[in-house]
Amino acid sequence: MNDIGVFARRLRFAVRLWLTDAPRIVVGAASTRLPGWISTNRATLDLTRREDWQRWFGRKPVRSLLAEHVWEHLSPGDAALAVGLCFDHLAPGGRLRLAVPDGLHPDPGYVDSVRPGGTGAGADDHQVLYDYRSLGCLLGDAGFIVEPLEYFDEAGVFHRSPWDPADGMVVRSARFDPRNVGGKLAYTSVVMDAHKPEVA
Repeated sequence: MNDIGVFARRLRFAVRLWLTDAPRIVVGAASTRLPGWISTNRATLDLTRREDWQRWFGRKPVRSLLAEHVWEHLSPGDAALAVGLCFDHLAPGGRLRLAVPDGLHPDPGYVDSVRPGGTGAGADDHQVLYDYRSLGCLLGDAGFIVEPLEYFDEAGVFHRSPWDPADGMVVRSARFDPRNVGGKLAYTSVVMDAHKPEVA
């Protein structure tokens, strides 16, 4: 993207942010646009840059953050840094909803397509293949209260809890991915909510 495009994107983001008291932010949004949410990409908000968070949010608390298939693109160190920055800038009681490829998916073809350096689109720069345990530890270590919503366990059993897409729509999920037809879970994610405690 050229400098004018980056400037225009940042300006739109700044205006929307200024008009919103407790924003809901989609990080790494690509072309995702959700009603009531402000979409960002790395050119607008680099998850790993404290300066970006401070510039955009300062003391303005964020109500909710959504990241669908973003964290697997971060190195383990950057992933932990980004989770910590999310925790710091969320309002007490705020939510971070994360979805990442599921390393315990029982289909070897799925795992091969999403693993670091895998055969799937975008997997060439995947850094980590998470499962519900490793993602839960990453979030818990930052101080979040973790609520797994969708995941496969070690025995290949799929677990799901009801979740509201209005709180953060995850397309690559059991319920919404169009590849899941006829009762077959061809494409799912580890979907997890991370809640910042009301009182730190």
